[in-house]
Formats: sequence, C-alpha cells, structure tokens
Amino acid sequence: MIKVALKDGSIKEFEKGITVSEAVKEISAALAREAVAAEVNGKMVDLGYRLNDDCELKVLTFDDKEGKSVFWHTTSHIMAQAVKRLFPGTKLAIGPAIENGFYYDFDVQTPFNADDLTKIEEEIQKIIKEDLPVERFVLSRDEALKIEQENGEIYKAELISELPDDAEISFYRQGEFTDLCAGPHLPNTGRVKAVKLLNLAGAYWRGNEKNKMLQRIYGVSFPKRSMLDEHLKQLEEAKKRDHNKIGRELELFMTSEPVGQGLPLLMPKGAKVIQILQRFVEDEEERRGYVITKTPYMAKSDLYKISGHWQHYKDGMFIIGSEEKDEEVLALRPMTCPFQFMIYNSKLRSYRDLPIRMAETSTLFRNEASGEMHGLIRVRQFTISEGHLIVTPEQLEEEFMGVLDLINYIMDTLGIKEDISYRFSKWDPNNKEKYIDNPEAWEDTQAKMKTILDKVGIPYQEADGEAAFYGPKLDIQFKNVHGKEDTIITVQIDFNSPECFDMTYIDKNNEKKRPYVIHRTSIGCYERTLAMLIEKYAGAFPTWLAPVQVKVLPISENQIAYAKQIADKLFKLGVRVEVDERNEKIGYKIREAQLAKIPYMLVIGEREMQNGQLAVRSRKEGDLGAMDTDGFINKLITEISTRAR
Repeated sequence: MIKVALKDGSIKEFEKGITVSEAVKEISAALAREAVAAEVNGKMVDLGYRLNDDCELKVLTFDDKEGKSVFWHTTSHIMAQAVKRLFPGTKLAIGPAIENGFYYDFDVQTPFNADDLTKIEEEIQKIIKEDLPVERFVLSRDEALKIEQENGEIYKAELISELPDDAEISFYRQGEFTDLCAGPHLPNTGRVKAVKLLNLAGAYWRGNEKNKMLQRIYGVSFPKRSMLDEHLKQLEEAKKRDHNKIGRELELFMTSEPVGQGLPLLMPKGAKVIQILQRFVEDEEERRGYVITKTPYMAKSDLYKISGHWQHYKDGMFIIGSEEKDEEVLALRPMTCPFQFMIYNSKLRSYRDLPIRMAETSTLFRNEASGEMHGLIRVRQFTISEGHLIVTPEQLEEEFMGVLDLINYIMDTLGIKEDISYRFSKWDPNNKEKYIDNPEAWEDTQAKMKTILDKVGIPYQEADGEAAFYGPKLDIQFKNVHGKEDTIITVQIDFNSPECFDMTYIDKNNEKKRPYVIHRTSIGCYERTLAMLIEKYAGAFPTWLAPVQVKVLPISENQIAYAKQIADKLFKLGVRVEVDERNEKIGYKIREAQLAKIPYMLVIGEREMQNGQLAVRSRKEGDLGAMDTDGFINKLITEISTRAR
C-alpha cells in the first residue's frame, strides 16, 4: 500500500501501481468525471499515470489553469489529426495551449481559407464522436528522429535533434494519428464536447522571419456547449472593445504599409492623449524628486558592450553598419539606462548626492519579429516613461517602495489599478546564455526584492526565467480584451550595471562603494498604455483624458457666432473644444458627437442664445437640461482638475 496526500491535507491509502484515474474514482465519482489530468509531487501527469510510491496528488479539472491547458492542448492534437485526414501532405510544426485556447502551425502547399476551417471543424466533431483513447509512449532519441524523418515531419525532426541525448522523448497516439508531445493529455477525444475554430494567421517557424511562413489555426474548446456559447459572447464584446478597431474608428492612430509594420502613426487625437499622459507623468515625477535627462536615440556599439546589451540583446536591436565592414558601428537604443549611467559618471558622487532619480520620456527601438507585433501593444518604435534611481544599499528598500507608490498612484488615476496583477520575475540558473553568470548576486538581489514585496504586501506570483539579464524584476501585468496578458510596467533591481560602468560613490567613511540601480517605468510604454485605455473605456475616455472634451452644436447658422464665443471662453480655460458649424440637422450632429465619444455636448438654439444658457448633454449622465454658462464651466473644470473618472 502507498500513502497519497491530497490537496485538502487528508491522506488516502491505495494499492501500489494504481492509476491516477482509479485513485480519483475511489476519492469521488463526481471528481473523476471532471478530472482531466493531475499533479504528482508537482509534476503534471496523465490520468493513466501509475502511483508506485508515497506522494502528493492534486487532481486537475477544467476549472484549474493547468487543467485548461491540458484540455486545450489535447484539442490542438485533435485539430492536427483532422487536418492530416483532410490534407494528407501537411507537415506539422507546433500546437500549444495558450491563454485562451490553442493553436497549431501547419506547413501546407495551399493556404487555408474559411471553407477549409469549416471542413476541419466538422472533421474534429467526427474525431470527438469516435471517442479515441489517447495513449502515451516513449522512444529513444534515435528511434524518434528516424520515425519523424521517414514521415517527412521536418519540423518535429528539428525539435528532436536539439534535445539532449538522454532526453525522454514521448509521443501521443489517438487512432491513426501520432504526435511528438511532452503531455499530459486527456484520456480520450470524447472528453471534448464543444470546439470552435476562431481564425487563421500566418506565423514564421519559431517566430523568425527568416524561416518559412506557416499557417496557424486558432481555436478554443470546452467540456460543455454552454461554456463555449458564453465564451463566444465574450469574444464578440472583446471585438467591440479591441483597440485596433476603436482606435481607427476614433482616428486615434493608423498604420501604413509604406511606413512599415510595427510603426503606427499617431493621429492628432491619439497624439493629444499621449501628450496629456506625458505631461501628467513628467509633472508627477518632478514633484517626487526626479530630474529629467535628454539623451541620444543611438550610440556606438562600444556603449552597449559595456552594458552587456550587445552580448545579451543584440538580436533585438536595430544596428547601423557592420563590425566586419565599418570602422564605427551604431545601434538605435533599445533602452536608456546606459546613457543615464554615463551622466551619473560625469563627476565624482558622494553619499550625500544619493538617491539620484533620473527620468526621461524616451523613444526606444526594438527589432520585434513580424509575427509578434500587434496594434499599439507591441511595436518597433515606442515611447516610454523611463527612469533610473541610483541608491545606496541602505536606501534600496525605501526607494523601491517609493517607485511602487508612484506606479500605483498613476494606475489608480487612470482607473486601471483594479485590472493589474504583479509578477515577481526571477532568473533561471540553468540558462547561462540569457543571464549574467553571478549566482551569488542573483540570490542576494532576489532575496532583497522578495523582502520588499512581502513588506509592501502586494499579491504577486513568482515566475522563473522571466528576469532581465542583469537582475530580477517586478512586472505589472494587464490583460487585453482578448485575454492575452502583457507586461505594462517593470521595476528592476540591477546589481550588474554599477560594476560594468564602474559606478561609485564616496561613503561616510570616505571610501568608494558601489551603488544599486533601480530601473523603472512609471506608466510604461505610452503606446501600449493608450491601447489599454482604449479597451478599458471602449474609447470613451474620462473627460480629463479625452482628446476633445466639449463639442458645441449650434442648431442653425444664427447661433454659430455665439457658439464660437462659448468655445473661445472654454479654450482660454484650457478646455479642448470644437464647434460643429456644418449645415446639418441637430439630431445628426448629436449622433456624430456621441459616436466620437465626446464627454459633453452643448446644444445652442435661439432660446439658449437669448437666455445666455447652454443645453448640456453628458455622455455619462445624459440630458442635463439648460445650465448657465458659468455653472457648466465650474462643473467641467472641477471634473478635469480632479481627473475624475
């Protein structure tokens, strides 16, 4: 007999060699119906896995994040099986579960179309009805490589060839279909009850634009039809709030093929929102003791070699010139830190000078892969609220907490604090190429950051392998309307740069010491923040952020002069105002202003002009009726100055 510790802390005894599925049935018949996989001593396993020793067992259902991943990954295999049945010459690439479903990349002679998706979905339903058992088996590296090469699966063969010689290489078989996979999977295809293939996209093999373009099919699946119906409703709502759609409709930004991918053009209204945000952030940073810098958009490779970016981040940079051909090689900056460190080193520093808080509204350049770019969220040129704090070890905790206070204040003002989450991103000691090889410094710095985070009391998740190459970081995460999580703000503790740049200060004992560096953004990338705000408010920005705050709507030509007087008065008070002088019916003008998400509409007819009043319509409160001009102005200015939402 073996002892199995369950999630609730209880201990159950089972006969040695029992499968997870059999054990779960003994625990609860209801749980057995819901189970999709399990964790044994923290390792994900199939329900057919045999328990041979005392262990901890966590049963996974679709309600668990890990359970959804198993469910969706199995469905990606079902979809691949359907594709192979319908298009036998197709070569398989990868088919992972993602945050809200799954995809699979295929190499096909003729690109898929909408009709093909319908056929594939119908074939998926057939495979589900066949209720095929899903079986795992293991092969040696040589055997696995031979099979995939004989089957012409060049992408699978490439993946296998890169695995260590002693790697356990597992496959999953369902009916006539077999696929290389680490698993785990559902026990049979019939467990999937509802599937929807969502869309097609192109995707370079391994995300590298130098590789072949593959066909990617996205989909989602559920254990109940009602869950799929609810999900599809949410997707429809997400489409309505998608910043790509709303941003173009409201003329906030556009893209242009001749300009290039990942290089959005901010139109006057979008640029105005960015300007408002930038002024807000810069003023708040100055109030909190930051000094501003202005540094070049490019530098010689020498600077990036000192910082380590050349060694660890070169592929993500835009490089001008060639080390083989040119005497001087330049690169557009992917971040501002090396430049600000040079400013710090421009003179000898005392402990009395620290902390030094440097901020810059920085335009940065990163060579993102074509398949990764999306609207304003992931672009090749962007502007960021970048800053670096040079501090003594004794100041590290207080300054880090000050950074968090600034970020939380800005997020609260924007109205998105309740939508963010925190991730403590740590290094991966096994990845020597990605990170600075200094285990002692990593452990010490991560311990310091964890102490600070626990003291502040913010809820966070830990993520190995997500740190910057020079230090751990706190990532502030936000989900877009499609459920994809993006990092919007980072705070990093850097133990490496002070050493690389020989940054020092003179302490109280007149000795040279190394400072710590805190890298941070306060609002993150302005373009990404704009995308986030568009989706948060569905384009209906709070009045203080709206590119046009008031639209004055004269009913006829007789009121245009008076309307302009009102607009001029508002303009002189700093209000962003427009007059609709068009010879259109007032109902049409009102509808146009509503579609443009204008916070306030001032309708002016003969009666309002004679009485010195305004007929006020609020986007949020509806028809407010007649108001005297000064009364409306006081209401508006208060709303703007308090940044009310």
